[in-house]
Amino acid sequence: MQKRTLGTNGPEVSAIGYGAMGFHLAYGAADETAGLETIRRAHELGVTFFDTAELYGWGENEKFIGRAVKGYRDDVVIATKFGFTRSYGTDSRPEHIREVAENSLRNLGVEVIDVLYQHRVDPNVPIEDVAGTVRDLIGEGKVKYFGLSEAGPQTIRKAHAVQPVTMLQTEYSVFERDVEALLPTIRELGIGFVPYSPLGRGFLTGAGKPAAEYEESDMRRHDPRWQPGNYEKNVAAVRQLTDLAASKGATVSQLALAWLLAQGDDIVPIPGTRQIGRLEENVASADLALSAEDLARIREILPDGGFGARYASAVPQWI
Repeated sequence: MQKRTLGTNGPEVSAIGYGAMGFHLAYGAADETAGLETIRRAHELGVTFFDTAELYGWGENEKFIGRAVKGYRDDVVIATKFGFTRSYGTDSRPEHIREVAENSLRNLGVEVIDVLYQHRVDPNVPIEDVAGTVRDLIGEGKVKYFGLSEAGPQTIRKAHAVQPVTMLQTEYSVFERDVEALLPTIRELGIGFVPYSPLGRGFLTGAGKPAAEYEESDMRRHDPRWQPGNYEKNVAAVRQLTDLAASKGATVSQLALAWLLAQGDDIVPIPGTRQIGRLEENVASADLALSAEDLARIREILPDGGFGARYASAVPQWI
């Protein structure tokens, strides 16, 4: 698979990464044994960038990733995150960052964390203190690169002045475009971009179904995009995107991922899936070339993104 470099001095990774959250958070029960096979197949296909977090199963997802990549640890880049409490509040106090980093090293079974993100900005802790703590962890050889997630221009600049930010992770897809307002800032600073939920939490696979049909533990049961009124409009848009994809011998998922890759060489999406077939489909999107006409047609179908907010509540505020 083709490679991309995240950040001016960041790691070289596969153009398509892998987001592992869905095995331990937000999408219902998962078969971990099958999940390990999916991760191993991802490596066989050339995926070298794997994303996890303390929050995903409170360490269980990190342990899962650590087991999955144990045989080829040096071939891959692992990103994890700090910044939440067990009650889902934020906590980026320096002592908490250090505690989480040490836990993550043990959970992953590694000597160094490749990328350590602040999962959400903590309004109670100056970002300069956060960046300074990660800078110290980098100096101690426990972390290689610093990342932010769901941060705005002021926060990014303040953090970057203390410790260079290598990458920003935020939701971005054909469905969710607000983050495009942040791209000029990160490109000015030489920061790479990692879109999470690049397939609109599964809607852009063409397999979306009404909210009531998902189990209670699946976040899509409450996601505004799946609610009556929005759901029907989003289905209609996906049908049009599916027709465009079919004209290119591709699936709608591949079209959506290729669209993201076309937004810049500094972008590496991290789609997640539990199914090897879907994984293979996602990886193949790196070879799908879109013309200017294709890109214009996608913007015509969804000029402002999908219908409905991306969260039912607690939408991150970028400052």
